[in-house]
Amino acid sequence: MEIKQATAALAALGQSTRLSVFRCLVQAGPEGRMPGEIAETLSLAGATLSFHLKELAAAGLVQAEPRGRFICYRADFDAMRALLGFLTENCCGGNPDACAPMACGPADTTKGGR
Repeated sequence: MEIKQATAALAALGQSTRLSVFRCLVQAGPEGRMPGEIAETLSLAGATLSFHLKELAAAGLVQAEPRGRFICYRADFDAMRALLGFLTENCCGGNPDACAPMACGPADTTKGGR
Protein backbone atom coordinates (compact mmCIF):
# COMPACT_ATOMS: atom_id res chain seq x y z
CA MET A 1 0.00 0.00 0.00
CA GLU A 2 1.21 3.46 -0.88
CA ILE A 3 1.15 6.37 1.54
CA LYS A 4 -1.55 8.16 -0.50
CA GLN A 5 -3.89 5.14 -0.18
CA ALA A 6 -3.12 4.78 3.53
CA THR A 7 -3.81 8.47 4.11
CA ALA A 8 -7.19 8.23 2.35
CA ALA A 9 -8.15 5.14 4.34
CA LEU A 10 -7.09 6.64 7.66
CA ALA A 11 -8.89 9.89 6.88
CA ALA A 12 -12.07 7.97 6.13
CA LEU A 13 -11.77 5.97 9.35
CA GLY A 14 -10.94 9.13 11.30
CA GLN A 15 -14.61 10.11 11.40
CA SER A 16 -16.60 8.37 14.15
CA THR A 17 -19.68 7.43 12.10
CA ARG A 18 -17.60 6.00 9.27
CA LEU A 19 -15.50 4.06 11.75
CA SER A 20 -18.69 2.63 13.26
CA VAL A 21 -20.02 1.68 9.82
CA PHE A 22 -16.73 0.03 8.89
CA ARG A 23 -16.60 -1.91 12.17
CA CYS A 24 -20.21 -3.02 11.61
CA LEU A 25 -19.23 -4.36 8.19
CA VAL A 26 -16.12 -6.05 9.59
CA GLN A 27 -18.30 -7.77 12.18
CA ALA A 28 -20.68 -8.91 9.44
CA GLY A 29 -17.85 -10.76 7.72
CA PRO A 30 -17.68 -11.57 4.02
CA GLU A 31 -21.47 -11.80 3.72
CA GLY A 32 -21.75 -8.06 4.28
CA ARG A 33 -24.91 -6.20 5.17
CA MET A 34 -27.70 -4.43 3.43
CA PRO A 35 -27.99 -0.67 4.05
CA GLY A 36 -31.22 -1.06 6.02
CA GLU A 37 -29.52 -3.45 8.44
CA ILE A 38 -26.57 -1.12 8.90
CA ALA A 39 -28.83 1.90 9.41
CA GLU A 40 -30.93 0.06 11.98
CA THR A 41 -27.93 -1.33 13.84
CA LEU A 42 -26.27 2.08 14.09
CA SER A 43 -29.44 4.20 14.30
CA LEU A 44 -28.52 6.20 11.21
CA ALA A 45 -30.71 7.95 8.67
CA GLY A 46 -30.52 6.47 5.18
CA ALA A 47 -29.05 9.61 3.60
CA THR A 48 -26.40 9.84 6.33
CA LEU A 49 -25.45 6.20 5.89
CA SER A 50 -25.30 6.59 2.12
CA PHE A 51 -22.89 9.50 2.43
CA HIS A 52 -20.57 7.58 4.76
CA LEU A 53 -20.66 4.39 2.66
CA LYS A 54 -19.69 6.48 -0.38
CA GLU A 55 -16.71 7.92 1.51
CA LEU A 56 -15.59 4.47 2.69
CA ALA A 57 -15.91 3.10 -0.83
CA ALA A 58 -13.90 6.01 -2.26
CA ALA A 59 -11.16 5.23 0.27
CA GLY A 60 -11.15 1.61 -0.94
CA LEU A 61 -12.35 0.15 2.37
CA VAL A 62 -15.84 -0.98 1.33
CA GLN A 63 -17.16 -2.89 -1.65
CA ALA A 64 -20.72 -2.76 -2.96
CA GLU A 65 -22.39 -5.71 -4.66
CA PRO A 66 -25.73 -5.37 -6.47
CA ARG A 67 -28.32 -7.90 -5.34
CA GLY A 68 -31.34 -7.39 -7.52
CA ARG A 69 -32.72 -3.95 -6.76
CA PHE A 70 -30.59 -3.64 -3.64
CA ILE A 71 -26.90 -3.24 -2.86
CA CYS A 72 -25.01 -5.25 -0.26
CA TYR A 73 -21.98 -3.64 1.34
CA ARG A 74 -19.00 -5.46 2.76
CA ALA A 75 -15.68 -4.49 4.25
CA ASP A 76 -12.77 -4.97 1.87
CA PHE A 77 -10.69 -7.27 4.07
CA ASP A 78 -7.72 -7.20 1.67
CA ALA A 79 -7.62 -3.40 1.94
CA MET A 80 -7.92 -3.61 5.73
CA ARG A 81 -5.03 -6.09 5.92
CA ALA A 82 -2.97 -3.93 3.57
CA LEU A 83 -3.56 -0.89 5.79
CA LEU A 84 -2.60 -2.82 8.92
CA GLY A 85 0.47 -4.14 7.12
CA PHE A 86 1.42 -0.63 6.06
CA LEU A 87 1.06 0.65 9.63
CA THR A 88 3.14 -2.16 11.12
CA GLU A 89 5.60 -2.73 8.26
CA ASN A 90 8.65 -1.63 10.22
CA CYS A 91 7.31 -2.31 13.68
CA CYS A 92 10.00 -2.77 16.32
CA GLY A 93 12.77 -1.86 13.90
CA GLY A 94 11.83 -4.65 11.50
CA ASN A 95 12.00 -7.33 14.20
CA PRO A 96 8.43 -8.70 14.23
CA ASP A 97 9.26 -11.18 17.00
CA ALA A 98 9.81 -8.29 19.40
CA CYS A 99 6.23 -7.05 19.11
CA ALA A 100 4.27 -9.93 17.56
CA PRO A 101 2.03 -10.65 20.55
CA MET A 102 1.31 -6.97 21.05
CA ALA A 103 0.65 -6.26 17.37
CA CYS A 104 -1.44 -9.35 16.72
CA GLY A 105 -3.64 -9.56 19.79
CA PRO A 106 -6.73 -7.55 20.59
CA ALA A 107 -6.16 -4.28 22.35
CA ASP A 108 -6.59 -4.27 26.12
CA THR A 109 -9.23 -1.60 26.65
CA THR A 110 -9.13 -1.75 30.42
CA LYS A 111 -7.57 1.09 32.38
CA GLY A 112 -3.81 0.92 32.05
CA GLY A 113 -3.91 -1.33 28.98
CA ARG A 114 -2.60 -0.56 25.51
